[in-house]
Order: sequence, then C-alpha cells, then structure tokens
Amino acid sequence: MRHKHSDYMHWSKTRSRARFNLATSGVAAFPLHELPVDLEELEINGDNSYGYAPLQSAIAGHHGVDPECVVEAAGTSMANHLAMAAIIEPGDEVLIEHPAYGPILDVARYLGRESETLPTHGRKWLGSGSGEIRRSVTPKTRLIVITNLHNPTSVLTPDSVLREVGDIARSVGALVLVDEVYLDAVYEETPEPHSTSVPSF
Repeated sequence: MRHKHSDYMHWSKTRSRARFNLATSGVAAFPLHELPVDLEELEINGDNSYGYAPLQSAIAGHHGVDPECVVEAAGTSMANHLAMAAIIEPGDEVLIEHPAYGPILDVARYLGRESETLPTHGRKWLGSGSGEIRRSVTPKTRLIVITNLHNPTSVLTPDSVLREVGDIARSVGALVLVDEVYLDAVYEETPEPHSTSVPSF
C-alpha cells in the first residue's frame, strides 16, 4: 500500500516558525506538575467509542434526531473526512478551492474521487463572486468544498457569495461543505456559522 503523505502537514509541523501557528491542531508541551489539578483525581478514560455521550445527546436534541445518528469528530480534519466519505461516491466530482488546506485535498485523493481544484488566484473569486464555480460545475459535481475564513489566506467569503454557491450546488444536485473552524477569528461583527443558512453539510 502506498504511503499517503501531506506536504502541507509536514511543512506546518516541521518548518513553520510562526509565533502563533494556526496550521497545527496539536497541544503544545506543558509540564504536568504545572496543571492546577490533582492528577490522582483526573480521569481521562471512559466510554467514548463514538464521542462524549452528553455532547452527542445535546447535538441530537438540537437537530431533532436520535443520538445514535450523531458521531463526534476529534477535530475539524476528521469531521471533513467523515462528511466527505458520507457524501461522495466513486465517479463523483468534488470542487475544491485552490490554494487549499492540504488535508482536504488529501481526503479527496484518499477516497479515490475525481477532484477539481478551482483556480482562485489568491481566492479573489470568492471575495467578488461565484463565477468560477458556476463555470466549473458539471452534472457529475457532488460536492463543493470551501474554507471560511479561507485556509491559508484568511479571506472572509461574503454571505451573499456563499448563498450563490449554495444555489449553484442545488442546480446540479450537489452539496456544499463549508469548513468554518477559523470563522471566530473575525473579532468584530463575527458572522454566524452557515450550517443552517445555506445548503452546507
């Protein structure tokens, strides 16, 4: 079996010297004796096969579904993987912005799907309109993947453009996956997440 390697993740973990590195999702090393807890009272094990049960119940209640329909992801990259694996089938086309968050491209390749990267030229297309997506979709398009704030440029996509993308996706029977893990980094007038306002997944 060929080893799956992400150039992006390798660079972010070994070469980046940024003071605040948002490219990694790990926790920095921290001496245990400095934690403000009694380690003998700290319990980190338990029944967590598919997630933290109280959280799953709360999510299920919010969406009116059975808790057994909820799977908790250990981070956004895993959530993207689960969503893409649930949506796309062999032969489906996935449109992914470029430049893109490397692991999203890796998931599409890992799943063996046909993926098309959109030539975004610094992602200006989502700042001014959705014409590039309209020109790129085909009857085979099943999923359009966007990060908002964009990773890696941090560009915010206007709500009106996201709605246009949703309309385009609907016209060909596709879905939109909007990864908004960094949306809270808009510190003033932070937009609401779009999971309930556009046809995202």
